Amino acid sequence: MSDIVIRPVAAGDRAAWEKLWHGYLAFYEKTIPQAATDHTWQRLFDPAGAVEGLLAVDADGAALGLVQYLHHASTWSVGGNVYLQDLFVVPEARGRRIGRRLIAAVTDISKQKGAAVLYWQTEEFNGPARRLYERVAKRAPFVRYNIEL
Repeated sequence: MSDIVIRPVAAGDRAAWEKLWHGYLAFYEKTIPQAATDHTWQRLFDPAGAVEGLLAVDADGAALGLVQYLHHASTWSVGGNVYLQDLFVVPEARGRRIGRRLIAAVTDISKQKGAAVLYWQTEEFNGPARRLYERVAKRAPFVRYNIEL
């Protein structure tokens, strides 16, 4: 795996990031306005913002995966929690432990931030991701409810 580097998203990564981002949205069959994509990109570089991102890049510089997360306050801990919001690996690179490495990188960053918990969610149908998640984390007993606004 030394041919894969996990690194922060950089300003020059917009085209590669956007290709991964659109692949992620397509996987979940979601369409969002371009303004939301632009805003997400800008938030990755806002020093006062909470959203951060990493890319998995191969030796040729091709971006193979992304992860985006945010550190937030918690009423249950002093150090807050980290929510891993988006994780995506291109289909042709799956099986190379890239998702596991992206999660491990966010785990390390979460510890450095003093967070008490790193957590995420996925849709029930996402069996391959759930198999990975069951190996690297403990499944939470919570049920999520939404109010679409």
